[in-house]
Amino acid sequence: MPNRRHISANLTTKRRGEVAEAAFLLKAASLGFTVAKPWGESDRYDFLVDCGARAWRVQIKSAHCSGKNGYSFHACGNRQNVVYTAADIDFLIAYIAPEDVWYVLPIEVFQKIKSVKFFPSSRRRMSKFEKYREAWCLLACPQDGECRSEVDVQPRCHTPTGRDRSACPKNLD
Repeated sequence: MPNRRHISANLTTKRRGEVAEAAFLLKAASLGFTVAKPWGESDRYDFLVDCGARAWRVQIKSAHCSGKNGYSFHACGNRQNVVYTAADIDFLIAYIAPEDVWYVLPIEVFQKIKSVKFFPSSRRRMSKFEKYREAWCLLACPQDGECRSEVDVQPRCHTPTGRDRSACPKNLD
């Protein structure tokens, strides 16, 4: 596999987004999710992710180079900077390509803010959104049914003594 730190050096922003979407497809499918791509670019979401009990509308965002102050992601699309809402998407999934790190953020995170910042390799600065790093269990936890057996994600709320919903990233505020 090529070194992700050098993948996007000469690519346009549009192409970098396409690379991130391809990386997401690989990641989600390898975890056992069924992934569907809507035809065209009219919808506010990039993919539908099916865990068995329901399908989630997912928007992919990516960062390919770090600024001095970490990686920033905005909860708005390219169309007049209109902020995503729960009517548009269920999750915003942020991919930090140079670090090969994913953050799975429920849309509720963006009800009071328009952007988030991550510091995935910093030992000093931690984002308050670090709890969403690799939180694929949020997609696999429909709370209203069972996931299909091939979804291979260990929920964070499962402990040796049983289920602890307080360990869910959504409840860690």
